[in-house]
Amino acid sequence: MARLQTTAPEPPALVRLREIGAGLCIMLFPVMLLIGFVTHPDILSLSRITDLDDWIAEWRSSTMFHVGHLLVMFAVPLIIVACFRLAALLDGAFAWYGLIGGVMGVFGAFMLAVDKGALTFVLTAFVDLPEAEFTASQPAMQAIFERDGWLWITWGFATLPVGFIVLAAGFIRQGAIPRWQGWSMIAGLVLLLNPDIEIISTVGALLMCLGFFPLGARILAGRI
Repeated sequence: MARLQTTAPEPPALVRLREIGAGLCIMLFPVMLLIGFVTHPDILSLSRITDLDDWIAEWRSSTMFHVGHLLVMFAVPLIIVACFRLAALLDGAFAWYGLIGGVMGVFGAFMLAVDKGALTFVLTAFVDLPEAEFTASQPAMQAIFERDGWLWITWGFATLPVGFIVLAAGFIRQGAIPRWQGWSMIAGLVLLLNPDIEIISTVGALLMCLGFFPLGARILAGRI
């Protein structure tokens, strides 16, 4: 059997370009999530929406609601790149943190895209319906609101923050970043695991920016 030939070293320019891209992804994805949260109507409310009419009023009367969710969906490719690059920072005894956190993060990012596609962009098709037709479609709205059928699968996006929590714990244990930075990441990610209270998610995204931005900047500058 012929032996596989070893590949030639990658061109330095390609390596540098890849690091720039990874650094930007790590810096930008928390910002995109933050913008997605602050575009929600009634951002300061501490109440979880449990009523169908309130939920409909939220997305039917606000174009920015859908723009924010579109931005969150476009953050998914950046999140996946960030997962791979951050997982690669963990080696030796801490490589398991990278593997487990990376797999959970990538799966959660995929499910986040599914969630936004199924539960947000589908709704835009109903926005401009005449009132009589919209009222007649309310049973369908109820089914979406309650995640009937197989829509319960979209809850899988919760593995996204859990995966990044695992990565951040690995960074702290490995000593790859200052402890304050790692705990800022973890605190922000934990806050994302709230029952759709946007002001809490906004604070969480701010803490994520505080934690991830310096790490992304180090990668962008080629210092890690």
